[in-house]
Amino acid sequence: MANSLGGTIERLRGLIRDVPDFPKPGILFRDVTPLLADPAAFALAIELIAQPFRSVRIDRVLGVESRGFIFGTAVADHLSAGFMPVRKPGKLPRPTRRHEYELEYGTDALEVHAEDLLPGQRVLVVDDLLATGGTINASCSLAEGLGAEVVGIAVLIELTALSGRERVGDRRVHSVLAY
Repeated sequence: MANSLGGTIERLRGLIRDVPDFPKPGILFRDVTPLLADPAAFALAIELIAQPFRSVRIDRVLGVESRGFIFGTAVADHLSAGFMPVRKPGKLPRPTRRHEYELEYGTDALEVHAEDLLPGQRVLVVDDLLATGGTINASCSLAEGLGAEVVGIAVLIELTALSGRERVGDRRVHSVLAY
């Protein structure tokens, strides 16, 4: 099984393209679109992201804009959970809760519909990538600020050199690929 999983991980890794100097000089962007274009690889990635949370009650999957929408909706389907988008400011039509945070290349803010997440709901935060942890931490803070319990964080890729796990505290983090 370990050999099979190792080959699987390398197959996924081989579909991720490095794009230097995007979105600005000095940043190495991990492009997942080739993986998304391969139906079998995408299905496998979703299974590997969702698998550790199959035995845990998840009420909502929070998908972080924008690639987190792609992975999050599929993970929500796999876990029979609802999906909730975490969006950039000004994209949601009803009353929102907002959280500002810092990225490795600037600052940003995220919002969720305030009434769509209820106190006590158990959430899994899903994104394509964990880098410095700012975006993931902001998403967790939004959920917790509305009274939800963050059960875990699941990502396809973790950039370990950027120490994002440290920024998200003692929350459970699952990543499929580490760079």
